[in-house]
Amino acid sequence: MTAQPRLALVAADRPDAVAARRALEQRYAGVPVDDADVIVALGGDGFMLETLHAALQVRKPIFGMNMGSVGFLMNDFEEDGLVERIAQASPTVVHPLAMRAVTVTGEERAGLAINEVSLLRQTRQSAKLAISVDDRVRMNELICDGILVATPAGSTAYNLSAHGPVVPLGAGVLALTPISAFRPRRWRGALLPHTASVTFEILEADKRPVSAVADDVEVRNVARVEVAERRDLALTMLFDAHRSYEERVLAEQFAS
Repeated sequence: MTAQPRLALVAADRPDAVAARRALEQRYAGVPVDDADVIVALGGDGFMLETLHAALQVRKPIFGMNMGSVGFLMNDFEEDGLVERIAQASPTVVHPLAMRAVTVTGEERAGLAINEVSLLRQTRQSAKLAISVDDRVRMNELICDGILVATPAGSTAYNLSAHGPVVPLGAGVLALTPISAFRPRRWRGALLPHTASVTFEILEADKRPVSAVADDVEVRNVARVEVAERRDLALTMLFDAHRSYEERVLAEQFAS
């Protein structure tokens, strides 16, 4: 007989999520995260990202249940049958992006992004960027509000709102998507192999300051930003078998 998995129950700091965690604690014996087989996260997609970042240290699979708004990365909340749902769940493995940012004063900052690394203009002035892929300059000058590199897991988030492509998880590509490109006006971005290293040089950085954001890490007044996938880091999300992550991505491409 298979032993029941040990569950760590964690919740976002909002009343409904905390109440849901307490209700589950009455039915399932919760354990500390370090002792758990599976982390059960109660909240929205933002809280799932927080939990995934925390799980980088412990490498535990996460089964999320939606107590937020969108909940694309979450399963529906139900008190009944939690152990059975987890046992039958479909695993999805994601790899984060590593960001290395150098500011105009020479300070170096690093960050990890599960969804995307974004470069954003800080003032009314448009950003001016040069883009290199694997040390080869691909665009000498992009004038825009910003640009982002999105993982497949993040392609349905900010990337999709910026009219970037939805990327199936097994496609082995990253989405490079401009935000309100002014010149070249018709450039819609690119799909890059997941092994690619992308470098952004900020042109006229003093006049046109730019910030770089990797999930919850923001670096202001950057001069150069390097982005590459960390294939050595793997995070596992668990989805109900009848609504796997791959099914969600496919359905999103046909959403009206």
